[in-house]
Amino acid sequence: MTKAKKKLAITELALRDGHQSLLATRMRLDDMLPICEKLDAIGYWSIEAWGGATFDTCLRYLKEGPWMRLRELKKALPNTPIQMLLRGQNLLGYRHYADDVVKKFVDMAAANGVDVFRTFDAMNDLRNVRVAINQVKKNGKHAEGTICYTTSPVHTLDYFIELGRGFEDMGCDTLAIKDMAGLLTPASIRELVTELKKSVTIPLHLHSHATAGVAELVQWEAVHAGCDIIDTAISPLAGGTSHPPTEAMVAAFAGTEFDTGLDLEALQDVAAYFREVRKKYSRFESEVTGVDTRVLINQIPGGMISNLANQLREQGALDKMDQVLEEIPRVRKDFGYPPLVTPTSQIVGTQAVLNVVSGKKYKVITSETKGYLQGMYGKALGEINEDVRKLALGDEEPITVRPADLLVDEMDALTRDIGDKAKSVEDVLSYAMFPTIALEFFEERESGEFNPEPLDEIPADAPATAAAPGLAPTEFNITIHGEEYHIKIEGSGHVSDDDLKPYYVKVDNVLEEVFVETLTEIVPTLDGRSIDTGKASKGSKRPKATKDSDVTSPMPGRIVSINVSEGDSVNAGDTVITVEAMKMENPVHAPVSGKVKAIHVSEGDSVNPDEYLIEIE
Repeated sequence: MTKAKKKLAITELALRDGHQSLLATRMRLDDMLPICEKLDAIGYWSIEAWGGATFDTCLRYLKEGPWMRLRELKKALPNTPIQMLLRGQNLLGYRHYADDVVKKFVDMAAANGVDVFRTFDAMNDLRNVRVAINQVKKNGKHAEGTICYTTSPVHTLDYFIELGRGFEDMGCDTLAIKDMAGLLTPASIRELVTELKKSVTIPLHLHSHATAGVAELVQWEAVHAGCDIIDTAISPLAGGTSHPPTEAMVAAFAGTEFDTGLDLEALQDVAAYFREVRKKYSRFESEVTGVDTRVLINQIPGGMISNLANQLREQGALDKMDQVLEEIPRVRKDFGYPPLVTPTSQIVGTQAVLNVVSGKKYKVITSETKGYLQGMYGKALGEINEDVRKLALGDEEPITVRPADLLVDEMDALTRDIGDKAKSVEDVLSYAMFPTIALEFFEERESGEFNPEPLDEIPADAPATAAAPGLAPTEFNITIHGEEYHIKIEGSGHVSDDDLKPYYVKVDNVLEEVFVETLTEIVPTLDGRSIDTGKASKGSKRPKATKDSDVTSPMPGRIVSINVSEGDSVNAGDTVITVEAMKMENPVHAPVSGKVKAIHVSEGDSVNPDEYLIEIE
């Protein structure tokens, strides 16, 4: 008797997590639309194309309306469900939103083109996903509940089974296992899928990153254990911190009882397109493009590693990366072992950076860390270090209710606040997610002049090692007196008073600090020419902090709010400004009591740690 075939379903990640993992989420709509007709004809179960970091990046860097992107993709993919990644009560921002905002966001996402809502909570707190999932069902869309997989002394198999049952009880249509760091092994996924299949009746969907080098084996075992759908990325956007390649997994299951039925030749056409597109985004390439088994110990998602590297590079402290990677598990333990996924990955990662850079644990505590320790992101599964909580909260007691229960409806207030700058309900929701960058986007839209981040595209016929016109290479070999040295630029510091700027470079893998005085510089023009500007301009720079009373930022960032005016009296410890860094808002406190003598920054300014921002006397 011939065994009946069970067709394996595939979700394609090229339009969201593939480029988010490898290219800092920078792929533009103009590079997506030309291939959509071929993608739509493949026969995918769904195409993940929205949510996650795409909303932020569209507004912040690409100057694309995220809602416009969704509508255009829906028109271009009429036959394939569009899937999004939704963070439950966090939506796509970095705080909890009131229930009316969550409901309206789901309504508008459904209306603009989302068919499948993969909904998760970073803490695996089911209270934080219930409203979003209920609203998805009210819109007649596909609700996918999501287990954030992690390992710790408190994350047991029984715990994950209980979570799965909880999602099914909510009415979810499918259940996703989200392995955001690539921690699953063939043995662990076989056990997890087998037990879930005994406990839930809805189909299982696996999402596992390739960072540790075992994701293909994990998917193979998962499918044989009963997993119904797997996530893959077309090969040019696969591997590294991304996912297993679509073509490879289609080929692996071809001719078996799980044959996907997808056409390998058609997939090759899609791959050829993205192979060329990826070249345009070379400046955003992840440094982790191969296997990195360290993730099995530090559990850091790939996108988080690149964020940490950028943050440390801006401070000229990239040599401290190993210390930060060692600090993250300690912070995670102090915080009760949260899964490391947005926003908890940013909260834990930023706090670890501050602990290392400041030289003292919890000397600087972000507002997000305080909120986390208050219980404002949900209930931690493990025990929180009470000494750390005391440092952050003082005598304040943490909350025990669902965080959103403490929030009043805010759609009306947001609508009044944004006023006529918003042209639609979608604009109000964009403003709710990212107030500062949304306002900048609306202003540029009103002026008719968007200023997206440049691509610095390398010509197609240039050699693989060529830099873009007018740009210096960051990794190269040099030969001096017959000796060859491998040079890699790791980061830069801030210009000193004598115009010397420190650069951190590796010479044959040994980190060195060098000081450079710029005498001339070459600036690329839009038509590919280069202009020699002669002596480089110093530009304006704020004075360096020299007194204990000077207010400084703990890390490079951007001013999102100023809480005082000149002449105000402040007490030591009062929040005087808020700096956004690594997508976290960090309150900056008055170091002493006194009067505000002068303010040297405005909202939206970029700042560095060695500058003083406010004078207090």
